[in-house]
Amino acid sequence: MPRWMLCLSLVACKGGDDTPSTDSGAATDSDPPAALSCARPLFPADAPWNQPIVDAPLDAESVTLLDALARRGGFGNGRVQMDLSMELSCDPGDAPMLEFTPTDDFYTPDCDQAPVPVPEDAQLEGEDGLACTGDGDCHLIVLHQPTATLYEQWRANIVDGVYEGGCLAIWDLAETPPETLRGEHCTSADAAGLPIAPLLFDADEVAAGEIKHAIRFILPNDRLRNRTYVRPATHATGAASAGDDGVPYGLRLRLRADYPLESLPSDGARVVAKALQTYGMILADGGTITLTAQSDRLSVNRDSS
Repeated sequence: MPRWMLCLSLVACKGGDDTPSTDSGAATDSDPPAALSCARPLFPADAPWNQPIVDAPLDAESVTLLDALARRGGFGNGRVQMDLSMELSCDPGDAPMLEFTPTDDFYTPDCDQAPVPVPEDAQLEGEDGLACTGDGDCHLIVLHQPTATLYEQWRANIVDGVYEGGCLAIWDLAETPPETLRGEHCTSADAAGLPIAPLLFDADEVAAGEIKHAIRFILPNDRLRNRTYVRPATHATGAASAGDDGVPYGLRLRLRADYPLESLPSDGARVVAKALQTYGMILADGGTITLTAQSDRLSVNRDSS
């Protein structure tokens, strides 16, 4: 897979077998944004996914891991595809705060149990409404603007006023999270323990000509190293079934700097590729569709990506 390089960002690290090592790079600007909007980047500039990695050193295992990934089939379905099913709703403060009943997909003590704002325009990932009708992840993601709070829930299901939900992770967007995020070995609404929304890119960013953060990506479980993660991830699962040559959760890849962006078929593709050169992409979960974009259902610019 010669187009990609495995690198270490300022706060990324290389570790193994559930015990991440730490990098000595220090965070910089921790000031919260002047005003919160649903536009990215989310979190302050020194959050790891908001830091450029153009000059980050190449990891010593880059060639070995990428060769092993290629032998196992490479990216999901054998190519880089884009998923547009993830939804983000912005709540200006008038959405009802709903209590939910935890399901078997709620893990104690990793997950939060608290009322969740559910705007009228909210929609679950992969669904047409708030009912989880299939066997998908059914993520519910809501940004509460007055408090700069991000609510992300896995396996939400709201039917006829009855709200059940899996793991809920609540994030304070005004503060840079610590290196261990929600806690060492702690999951979130994503398997790697990361927030989801800050890693999504949307049609409005693409239309503006720049994506200023890393991008969420996923791989099939048979390519992921079992129960192993590296920073910025804090969690891994037993569903990952690859051996020592599998890639760990939290893996950060960047597109090679010499990749010919002019060869891509559209301006939108070039914007995404430039972000992959500058900020890279971070392995957050298991699955088949490589890159995760936000649904353009509520975007000003539709189909730009």
